[in-house]
Amino acid sequence: MFDLGSRPQVLSIVLAGGEGKRLMPLTEDRAKPAVPFGGPYRLIDFALSNLVNGGYRKIVVLTQYKSHSLDVHVSRTWRLSTFLGNYVSSVPAQMRRGREWFRGSADALFQNMNLIDDEKPQYIFVFGADHIYRMDPRQMLDQHIRSGSGVTVAGLRVDRSEASAFGVIDKEADSNRIKQFLEKPTDPPGLADDPDRVLASMGNYVFDTEVLIDALNADAGDPDSSRDMGGDIIPRLVNEGSADVYDYTTNVVPGDAEVQRGYWRDVGTLDAYFDAHMDLVQPLPAFSLYNQQWPIFTHGRSLPPAKLVRDGVRSPDVYNTVVSNGAILSGCTVYESVVAPNARVERDATLEGTILFDDVNIGAGAQIKNTIIDKNVQVPPGTRIGFDIEEDRARFTVSEGGIVAVPKNYRF
Repeated sequence: MFDLGSRPQVLSIVLAGGEGKRLMPLTEDRAKPAVPFGGPYRLIDFALSNLVNGGYRKIVVLTQYKSHSLDVHVSRTWRLSTFLGNYVSSVPAQMRRGREWFRGSADALFQNMNLIDDEKPQYIFVFGADHIYRMDPRQMLDQHIRSGSGVTVAGLRVDRSEASAFGVIDKEADSNRIKQFLEKPTDPPGLADDPDRVLASMGNYVFDTEVLIDALNADAGDPDSSRDMGGDIIPRLVNEGSADVYDYTTNVVPGDAEVQRGYWRDVGTLDAYFDAHMDLVQPLPAFSLYNQQWPIFTHGRSLPPAKLVRDGVRSPDVYNTVVSNGAILSGCTVYESVVAPNARVERDATLEGTILFDDVNIGAGAQIKNTIIDKNVQVPPGTRIGFDIEEDRARFTVSEGGIVAVPKNYRF
């Protein structure tokens, strides 16, 4: 690893402009990276925490759609010491290259190349803003510098049967050099050391600065380009022989147990979002929120501790559940659930596999399962959600996997 005296100059760019249509209604009035996760956190907190924990603290966040709550969260939460030149800065679409929104992730970088000119870094991290994972980015940069490649792509090992959902990296057997980048292939070649698995792109990259600038300029002049990092920029550099892959499963994060090593989830759908929460609540979680050697940072509301109340003759029965500060659970049953700050669950209510956002109130005797409830919803006493899928579809969004999503501020 580099010590502070020899660490290279790095600018980190977090792409946070996605609409998140597949997460509706959670993204109805917020950007996908601003969607709450795990109680008090937002999705963007995970990428930013990895960079900050790794010592990379010159960060710009490129935003676009419905960015107000995301901008507010970044400005309130991610205030780093300017004495050392550190910053996390939210940058909205500025239309510097013409009167149009970002046409893709590569275009977002192209339209903001002034940020690179101002900072003049040696290397640039380009990370997505809406994945759940822990990663020490220093290890990826170390490999990148040793390799002499123009770009290094973080790759996650997945089963070949899942390859059609990813951009797949076909690498040389005796090195990390990428031979070809396959977009959602149905029958990709397996790894030399693990033929039943492939390396899928995680959407995280580290570039030599001049390589990225040249690739963005060339892409902007290509009328056939879709202006996408994974679809255009990376294949261009692969064809030039200047792209390597970093195997994320080799990344070692301080404080993580072996079972948590290599965890990464794309929470782009309601089902994936729900499953990632269920990973949190297991007795030995696949992803732990409690690793204080590599913490996930966020802005905490000023609330009292969570409280469990014996209501009359009934004590609360709560297990395998994350309970946030300010929450009160009174004489209820809650298991395999996530309870966000300042939520309330009243007497005889039952939650099973339920994700509550901030300031939700579950009335007495309500029964809720396999459900996500967005902020400020008051669920009346005796309400049942998650038991009759047709009834639920008539009122709410129901995912392919049967997860019910109740929108923010919904009134029964």
